[in-house]
Amino acid sequence: MPASISFPEVALMGNPDDPRVLDPMHVLAAHLTAHGRRVLVSDAIAPAAVPGASARVPEDRFAAGAALVITVGGDGSMLYAARRLAGSGVPLLGINRGRLGFLADIRPAEMLASLDEVLRGEYDREQRLLLRAEILEGGRVVAGGLALNDIAVTRHDPGRMLEIRSFVDGRYVNTHGGDGFIIATATGSTAYSMSCGGPIVAPALEAIVLVPICPHTLSERPILVPASVVTEITLSESHSVCADVSCDGEVTGALTPGRRLRVRAAAEKIELLHPRGYDYFRILREKLHWGRDHHSAARPDG
Repeated sequence: MPASISFPEVALMGNPDDPRVLDPMHVLAAHLTAHGRRVLVSDAIAPAAVPGASARVPEDRFAAGAALVITVGGDGSMLYAARRLAGSGVPLLGINRGRLGFLADIRPAEMLASLDEVLRGEYDREQRLLLRAEILEGGRVVAGGLALNDIAVTRHDPGRMLEIRSFVDGRYVNTHGGDGFIIATATGSTAYSMSCGGPIVAPALEAIVLVPICPHTLSERPILVPASVVTEITLSESHSVCADVSCDGEVTGALTPGRRLRVRAAAEKIELLHPRGYDYFRILREKLHWGRDHHSAARPDG
């Protein structure tokens, strides 16, 4: 194998229980092998499912053994992979077999052609911000996690309202009565945050969105803050309720009165690869079904 070959080891990730995932993985493995790449797959996937794979390894070893990771599935698969590759410098490419696919942006019909472009070095790179969550009790971190999309505080008991106090860089912002609170990245602005009325934020913007969930006060609005700030969330001491803290939809700990949740930009980032000509606004138009004219609009002359 020539020393200059791009991405000599490629890892494939996806949900092994999803029948829409294994067939494309099979095709990708055969294609990559034919192009001289060593293909790694998760040891959670049965050997017969991806016969073209060179090796089956634990997913926590992908960052050390692969030069590129390709996920097959939806944005959930991309989020799962991103948390495991965070800070490694190993880029991530997504094949969309899910529904919306804001992150996994390569259509199945374009899969092999787009992959060939990437293998030739024809792609766009971008880095995305990650958030780090820490739940503290008595000054000690008792739980935490990383998130590419968002960190959410939600009701553990669906019959009880939460009373949440928010702080930015130590300054009190507000007490929010409602179903919970979301702290989202620009990447996550098109996920849970958007469904709660948060703004869409271009992913290149280093910003964080603070979004109350179903607030009981009509004047409550989302707030956009710089990614450099530290956000803290506590529950009202007058409540005996418990809230779940989740990172990208995965519960990582519990917030109770006396504990506080601290969220800041993570030192780690994740690098995404896109085919040349990647257009974030085209993705928004397609996924959100904006407008009646789906043809490319002529660029204004100004």
